[in-house]
Amino acid sequence: MNRKDREITDIEELEKIINNAKVIRIALCENNRPYIVPLNFGYNKKCIYIHSSKKGMKIDILKKNSDISFEVDINHELVLSEQACGFSMKYESVIGFGKAYFISDSFEKKQALDTIMSHYSEGDFSYSSEEMEKICVIRIDIESMTGKKS
Repeated sequence: MNRKDREITDIEELEKIINNAKVIRIALCENNRPYIVPLNFGYNKKCIYIHSSKKGMKIDILKKNSDISFEVDINHELVLSEQACGFSMKYESVIGFGKAYFISDSFEKKQALDTIMSHYSEGDFSYSSEEMEKICVIRIDIESMTGKKS
């Protein structure tokens, strides 16, 4: 990291940023061509959970290359200046790397969906067999992550 004075290394602070973010962006790569997509997500025990249709570009890419990068950010605020190059932005962000795994086990799939749902609301959640069959759930095992705040 170029600006060590802005680096966040404390795992509790990194997890606080992740838990307060509303959108995660995952970056994938196929044939040296990057692909990034914003998603809803859930976080639990150094794993990120996402869901998707069983078809689509991200699924096709992940079947060939399970390496993934992710980014979340919160607390955005524009800092004005009288000089154009003096403008800045306040924020907190986490960027990380990991491996993606497709979840097929019904019990693990339900737990993952509960984690995603709990990120956005409270309560007990139920899913029909039809819903469970239609949806693809992916677990991202985080290998490393760093944070930054300004």
